[in-house]
Amino acid sequence: MNKPTTLEDIVGLESTKLGFFGEVKNKVAELQATNLKLERKQRQLQAVFDGISDVMAIVSLNFTIISVNSLFSESFDCENPEGRLCYEIFKNQTTPCPECPIINAQKTGKVCRQLLVYQIDNKNHQFEVTVSPMLDSSKKIFRFLLLMRDVTREKEYQEKYHYSRKMVTVGVLAAGVAHEINNPLTAISGFSEGLKRRLPRLEGNLADNPENRELMADFNEYIETIIAEGNRCRDIVKGLLTFSPRKKIDFTPVDLKDLVIDVLKLLNNRLKNDPMLEIDLDFATGIPRVQGNAGELKQVILNIICNAMDAVENHGRLHIRTEKQGPWVTLSVEDNGCGIAPEILDRLFDPFFTTKPVDKGTGIGLSICYNIIKQHNGEITVNSKEAHGTVFKIKFPDLNLDKPEPKRCYDSLAKITRKSELKS
Repeated sequence: MNKPTTLEDIVGLESTKLGFFGEVKNKVAELQATNLKLERKQRQLQAVFDGISDVMAIVSLNFTIISVNSLFSESFDCENPEGRLCYEIFKNQTTPCPECPIINAQKTGKVCRQLLVYQIDNKNHQFEVTVSPMLDSSKKIFRFLLLMRDVTREKEYQEKYHYSRKMVTVGVLAAGVAHEINNPLTAISGFSEGLKRRLPRLEGNLADNPENRELMADFNEYIETIIAEGNRCRDIVKGLLTFSPRKKIDFTPVDLKDLVIDVLKLLNNRLKNDPMLEIDLDFATGIPRVQGNAGELKQVILNIICNAMDAVENHGRLHIRTEKQGPWVTLSVEDNGCGIAPEILDRLFDPFFTTKPVDKGTGIGLSICYNIIKQHNGEITVNSKEAHGTVFKIKFPDLNLDKPEPKRCYDSLAKITRKSELKS
């Protein structure tokens, strides 16, 4: 077996005697030791980077990513980001972002902090971005340390907290106003009904004179108007009281499909007058019943369906669906109407906010729906795009209350297309 050639064999015995070989050998050993230390430090540094709970990257002056931690690749689904441009990964763009914090940090030479939104898996995520300039030995910026913290869930919780605080304030105010209005409103309604009962006797005594008959017609019209507006005020007061703290209401197992059918029957006359409106019903089989108050849930469904019908202006399509999604039983109402502007979307459930004319809405309908669903331990969300329609989704916890009811057939409703006939 041949012995491997060594450095000593190459340089020769004489050179070894002169000490050159020993010096070279020592240098090689020093370089190997130094290289080993550098590799160890690099691994330690990478371990520190990977241990940071925020997304971290080191970026050059020309926006090239030099190094990242493991969380970076997990968050942005990018296995080998090194050598790529940051704005290609973050925004899928070919040019730097106009609001880029790296540019701001380069201009000011100071740490820059911004709240930015990036789309990950077709969902917007909010990141608190901190960019720190890195200086070389001559105190010049040559790289940037980028720290990104995903605060999406934190912001959502903050919004829910602030909304809950606002609803508590509105509830206290609404309860006081409702009770103050309810007393005179009861008197107005009561006396109006009393006058209506006495009008036939008065009409019999004044029937001989034609002028009196015209006067009685006016009286009838006025009293009917007072009663109708009184009932409208009563409904508004009743809605306001849902904001106030209430005693625990009794919940029973309810079938979402039955609630939708009952609501559509209430809207039967409106459906008959809207020949161009189509309603597709999609009820998945085996959907468990949910725990709730049938009357309040009907109010929610009625409000959402009416809003959807207003959005399509009576010549579009509504798609009402019930399904099981993980731990939730969901009811969704989708329309292909005008959609909702982004600047309005965040205020949709605010009390007394409405985009309808003064005589068309009070602005408490959706906020009442939101409050009712929260009291049912559920969630209500909206997803909309202008000119492409809106989807309202209501989610109830699946409590496995009982087995699904046996299949039943329902009477067909007016103006429901053959494609959308009720599924048994």
